[in-house]
Amino acid sequence: MSLKTFAAISVGSFELTMKIFEFSGRNTIREIDCLSQNLDLGSETYATGTLSKEKIDELCRTLVDFKEVMKSYRVDAFRAYGTSALRETKNTLIVLDQIAQRTGIEVKILSNSEQRFLDYKSVASKGESFRKIIEEKTAIVDISNGSIQLSLFENDALMSTQNLRLGVLRLQEMLAHLNAGRERMEALVDEYAEAQLAPYKKLYLKDREIRNIIIVDDYISPWAIRRAGNDAGKSTIELEDFESLMDLLHNGGTMGAAKALGIAEEKVPLVMISAVLAKRIAKVMGATKVWAPGVTLCDGMAYEYAEEIKMFRGEHDFERDIIACAGGVSKRYMGSRKRAETLEYLATTIFDSMKKIHGLGKRERLFLQIAALLHDCGKYVSLVDIGERSYEIIMATEIIGLSHAEREIVASVVRYNHSDFTYYGYNESRGADFSGRESYLIIAKLTAILRLANSLDRSHKQKLRGMKAQLLENELYLTIDTQEDISLEKGFFDVSAEFFREVFSVDPILKTKKNF
Repeated sequence: MSLKTFAAISVGSFELTMKIFEFSGRNTIREIDCLSQNLDLGSETYATGTLSKEKIDELCRTLVDFKEVMKSYRVDAFRAYGTSALRETKNTLIVLDQIAQRTGIEVKILSNSEQRFLDYKSVASKGESFRKIIEEKTAIVDISNGSIQLSLFENDALMSTQNLRLGVLRLQEMLAHLNAGRERMEALVDEYAEAQLAPYKKLYLKDREIRNIIIVDDYISPWAIRRAGNDAGKSTIELEDFESLMDLLHNGGTMGAAKALGIAEEKVPLVMISAVLAKRIAKVMGATKVWAPGVTLCDGMAYEYAEEIKMFRGEHDFERDIIACAGGVSKRYMGSRKRAETLEYLATTIFDSMKKIHGLGKRERLFLQIAALLHDCGKYVSLVDIGERSYEIIMATEIIGLSHAEREIVASVVRYNHSDFTYYGYNESRGADFSGRESYLIIAKLTAILRLANSLDRSHKQKLRGMKAQLLENELYLTIDTQEDISLEKGFFDVSAEFFREVFSVDPILKTKKNF
């Protein structure tokens, strides 16, 4: 298999980075070059919500330079992603259009959950080191300039993920507003972080102690990697190491600290903020080991692209993590695990039997699984208006790995499982994301399947868990083997069958084995 060369461009809040990777087809990803340019976009965005003409000009010049480097490497493909600095501008589409027209590079804006998922993949690219550490109670602490993401693992499974607005540049802006001198920075950041982490600890950690922390950031990680002699596997940090770093930052002066750390002087206060955050989080979680593998968003982009072109096959099951995350949300809102698992089984059984009809793929099947797990989370708020409250909860809850538009699809499917379906072009004030024909059809098809599955467990007693589905021409036979009374299920099945028939032009028929 021939070599493939790929360029990953990250338009970050403080820095533009491009990494060039080579894929050999032997399940290896090799970084062959890395270029970076300091460009503080975040300070303007977080303070004013806009980017100045000067910043956009510099951004475009750098991207043009990156493009020339890509030509010299003859890259086969590239991707450019923007994070919170571009995501939070008031005129994002206008800025992106200017970039595309002036550079020929289309920058895609990542939602926070998409960005963190790629960061997570970048850590997973470390292979055995990653797999070994998450066997114990572990947290990935992803510290960016706009916010931090805290993801908890237990027994190799993602338990929860939560975003907090404790980003490095955002905190620097807060300190500037407070006119905080350098000598007060550490205490103020620590006090503010402690206050923000208190409710997180109460809601998500409770009495759980995390043994290991994996740090993903642009400030501490380079220092840790340098200390380890560029060996990412040995770039672990003890709490006393944080103390020595803080001493260096306090006593060495900005110039001395920059020289000792091998960074630009303007990065010194950002290193301090990141170190204070990491240290406070480690204390809150009770962690004894901190690992900084030195990965970036670009590494996650390369991992994702290599998987897509089938030149890399990772061993970690990321889809399982997304489902586990949704299951954690269901548990938080007092959802029944047995009921959710039963509904997931019924819905996916119907989905799999209808492949020739619905034309949906693996990704849409994942949406259906998540919708089944979260089908009644709104009961936590209201036992009457379940659909609307479920929609609001899902849209307000980040599910790592799903974009905002994908979360909108899941939320809409759950909403219309309980309430009247809103047809394309009608009553758009309800807030459904029917801006595109494709998303509308996905929502309609998944809603029809979930409604039918939901009708088969209306008693919430899991009477039909052994159901089999078979599509014969324009009829879908759902065969069950049960001795229980299913009068309630049959009644609701007949009602749900009407919308299913409308969407697919297929008649669902409920059969028991004795009737066959």
